[in-house]
Amino acid sequence: MTDLTSYVPSPPPQWVENFARFGLAAKGVVYSLIGLLAFMAAFEIGGQSTDDTKRTGVLKTIQDLPAGNVLLGLTAIGLLCYAIWRFMQAIKDTEDKGSDAKGIARRLRYAFSGLVYGGFAFLAARMVIGDSGGGGTDSRETLTASLLEQPFGQWLVGIVAVGTIAAGIYQIYYGFSEKYKKEVHTSRVQHEAEHLLIRAGKLGYMARGIVWLLIGYLFLQAALKARASEAGGNSEAFALLENSSYGSFILGAVALGLILYGVFMFLRAKYQPIRA
Repeated sequence: MTDLTSYVPSPPPQWVENFARFGLAAKGVVYSLIGLLAFMAAFEIGGQSTDDTKRTGVLKTIQDLPAGNVLLGLTAIGLLCYAIWRFMQAIKDTEDKGSDAKGIARRLRYAFSGLVYGGFAFLAARMVIGDSGGGGTDSRETLTASLLEQPFGQWLVGIVAVGTIAAGIYQIYYGFSEKYKKEVHTSRVQHEAEHLLIRAGKLGYMARGIVWLLIGYLFLQAALKARASEAGGNSEAFALLENSSYGSFILGAVALGLILYGVFMFLRAKYQPIRA
């Protein structure tokens, strides 16, 4: 009889692994820049403000670097690779989440992530060819306006708010419980510095969760007041933090967490097992 305990799944096709790792690295670049710009805005370094942390602001920062269009083009390709990989996880169930209610929910989350980063890649590509395509319009505000036009629109926006808040809570739990460690081959991490960076992933996921909680709160305000302008994304969430008591220090701490989240994406790009 075949010894099933000795079965080792075959590695994914090389192109799948390349897509996933390049995509994770591109995501790391984006989050590191979001965190850096937010930190600079918190302490008014270089004239930065929370408005600069919008998608167009982050991509414009890349574009303004030497050989910026080339770097932005590579970022666009990387984000597209990440989106494709997420769709593969959703459709092919490469993570073995199953077809029960919980598994379908996880796979839908992968698909939603693919849509978000696919849109990010599309915006970056348009900026490379010199057309921002109205990218300054907040996509969440547009979504909220569309939902409010539907029957029971405020309830629909409220559902989005609750879902976003729940996702934020889960991100905080995911980081605090250190479940994120399963995303890398910890046995392959050799140096003490890399072990420290893996532990720093805890702060990264928790900071990301805080931002999602604030975005959910903004959706909730939009639902209660029936005003799409109340909804917002990263920049509006950072503005809420900045305007609170000790706002600069709180925003600075969250910004550092997002930088650590970006760094952890680089570690995932290097060490995460890729399945197909």
